[in-house]
Amino acid sequence: MENKVITTNKKAYHDYFVDDTYECGIVLVGSEVKSLRSHEANLKDSYAEIKNNECFMNNAYIAPYEKGSFFNKDPRRTRKLLLHKAEIRRLNAKVTQKGYTLVPLKLYFSGSLVKVELGLCRGKKTYDKRDSLKLKEVQRDIDRVKKDYNIK
Repeated sequence: MENKVITTNKKAYHDYFVDDTYECGIVLVGSEVKSLRSHEANLKDSYAEIKNNECFMNNAYIAPYEKGSFFNKDPRRTRKLLLHKAEIRRLNAKVTQKGYTLVPLKLYFSGSLVKVELGLCRGKKTYDKRDSLKLKEVQRDIDRVKKDYNIK
């Protein structure tokens, strides 16, 4: 089955080390799904938290559907994420450890269902960010040289 990516959280890869990823469903209303079909979403400042053995995604922006009238919900409302109980327990144990957080990395369609790729992340320090930018720049230079010499 083909996954159609709606939006990715590029800032998360810059600010965090992603240790593990989980695929989970999300509870939405119909007008939000229609808005997602036109790629009107942003995960930039979003995060997930576990309350009462349930997982919720906060601060994710899904634009109101222009033809939705009173069916439209708050664009930054808290949305429930659908995970198995064992996964939630495992994530809760990790998140209570120092330095771990849950960050939505990607929002995509899997068939007709909307899925969220949730990352178990550790925060980067500023020197880590500089190192990863330096590595990215070196890799870009290597790829450029390979392209010039037609090396695969």
